[in-house]
Amino acid sequence: MLPALVQQARIHGLATRLPRIAAAVRGFASQPTEMTVRDALNSALDEELARDDKVYILGEEVGEYQGAYKITRGLLQKYGADRVKDTPITEAGFTGIAVGSAFAGLRPVCEFMTWNFALQAIDQIINSAAKTLYMSAGQINCPIVFRGPNGAAAGVAAQHSQCFASWYSSVPGLKVLAPYDSEDARGLLKAAIRDPDPVVFLENEILYGQSFPVTPEVLDKDFTIPIGRAKVMRAGSHVTLVSFSKMVGYCLRAAEQLAEQGVECEVINLRSIKPLDRDTLLASLRKTHRMVVVEEGWPQCGVGSEVAAVMMEIGFDELDAPVLRVTGAEVPMPYAANLEAAALPQISDIVKAVKSIV
Repeated sequence: MLPALVQQARIHGLATRLPRIAAAVRGFASQPTEMTVRDALNSALDEELARDDKVYILGEEVGEYQGAYKITRGLLQKYGADRVKDTPITEAGFTGIAVGSAFAGLRPVCEFMTWNFALQAIDQIINSAAKTLYMSAGQINCPIVFRGPNGAAAGVAAQHSQCFASWYSSVPGLKVLAPYDSEDARGLLKAAIRDPDPVVFLENEILYGQSFPVTPEVLDKDFTIPIGRAKVMRAGSHVTLVSFSKMVGYCLRAAEQLAEQGVECEVINLRSIKPLDRDTLLASLRKTHRMVVVEEGWPQCGVGSEVAAVMMEIGFDELDAPVLRVTGAEVPMPYAANLEAAALPQISDIVKAVKSIV
């Protein structure tokens, strides 16, 4: 009799603990893990190659060398040379091949070793990929992703450091994305590959090796981020900081410094340069009534210029101060490290701009 009572007590105790054990397991499973932007891009490409046999990758050194920045690491070995194609050093040539194959129904991912080299293929990107849907009266679409590192790296001087976000965002027919963290990299790249239109995907070399937390949801093979939707990275009430790519991290660090001085910044990661998420920007402006836009690119006709113009047009009554821009200097990128730093926005520049309007 006694052993049976003991056994019942044990069973009852386990039963009462099971819900707590299950909750603890679910909580552990939902905890974020760390992933580099490089691995986020690599995993997104891997999963999309597996999902759709029309997807393929081409570019210089994407196969045997596994990518100049190892973004395509292991993909040639897994999918073969028909799906991961090394090309000669001729951007105009392999970009034309990629665009033509997209017209024929394939879904190429065209890698540029840097976006500066895409200037060799500008006619293919603009006059062929971007315009053909319109010029064919909607009969021929171009499901292609152009991707590679954009903007300044470190010590690579004027011909390898340009930011092309504003260039391509001015072109009808192109969608322009600029991821910041690993969640952006996975979700936006998968969305870009699945999109029926040409997408310019602007990565950042400095961010490739940085790790960011990712949740199980982000690691799901069908996780995507809708194109055209910004993300509020930090809530605030005094001023809105708007940025994209590497400068999002600078804005977050500037916001931390300003919070210590009693200034609460809302930080918005644009993610999508075109289409621009006007609703999120306007909603934030209605909270803070002040805005600073930060980018590495040159000031004239920049992304910050567009954001400022849009906020003036649709949010003028909400502004308590002019929209300010923090940008790169109006100069080709210097090679010397001290001059390079002077030509790029620094955290102190963001802090100074915020203080000038609050």
